[in-house]
Amino acid sequence: MKSLRAMLRNAVRDLLYPGLDLHTRNRASLRRFWRSGARDFLDAGSGNGYFSWLAYRSGARVVAMNFESSQVERARDFLIGHRRADPERLRLEAANLYDLSHETRRFDEIICYEVLEHLARDGDVVAQFYRILRPGGVLHVCCPNARHPRHQAEVLDESEAGGHVRPGYTADHYRALLEPVGFAIRDVVGIGPAGVYLADRLLRAVRKRLGDVFALPLLPFALPFVWAASFDPPTPFSLYVRAEKPECPAS
Repeated sequence: MKSLRAMLRNAVRDLLYPGLDLHTRNRASLRRFWRSGARDFLDAGSGNGYFSWLAYRSGARVVAMNFESSQVERARDFLIGHRRADPERLRLEAANLYDLSHETRRFDEIICYEVLEHLARDGDVVAQFYRILRPGGVLHVCCPNARHPRHQAEVLDESEAGGHVRPGYTADHYRALLEPVGFAIRDVVGIGPAGVYLADRLLRAVRKRLGDVFALPLLPFALPFVWAASFDPPTPFSLYVRAEKPECPAS
């Protein structure tokens, strides 16, 4: 019976993965800025493993780091146990990004999506990203747009207990954070137009009040907003930046 329940749960998850969060689905469009083929790829703050899975499917050797060990176990069970990903190419690890100073592996590409806004010492973390990237490596960061009304109105988590410690970033914030470390910013792109934001807000309201079962029938009506989403809307929900470590870093 337990095996049958697990099979049904994974079958439903296959259908709905990565879930009901429209912003996560919208961020998948950022794959066009990734490299492809064999490479060493770090997903720093991997959540349910969705972007790690996409990187794995693109040919990368992926290390997925997540602070929440329970999420790591669920992702491992689904991606390794159910979807049969090669555990030598997709490694899911419970790790704190503040401990990256102990990391000895090197990477060609790092993604860090919707994570830095939770970290008070974001500068320390991006300095470690720079260190563990190989020369010519690429860092992809996506965080809330500090100018979006939703983020400006948010109550900040001064104790760094899991909420946002800052309302987000602007292009100027990204430059001030990344360039002193040595990164060269190549692209800054806004994502998350009003349609995606409003559709996601409705889904979240239904989920909060009635649960996911009642929100699920609304998903087919919400997905076209994601499919039609374009980059750089007037007031993006999030800002993405692509930054490179120079082939010959300054000493």
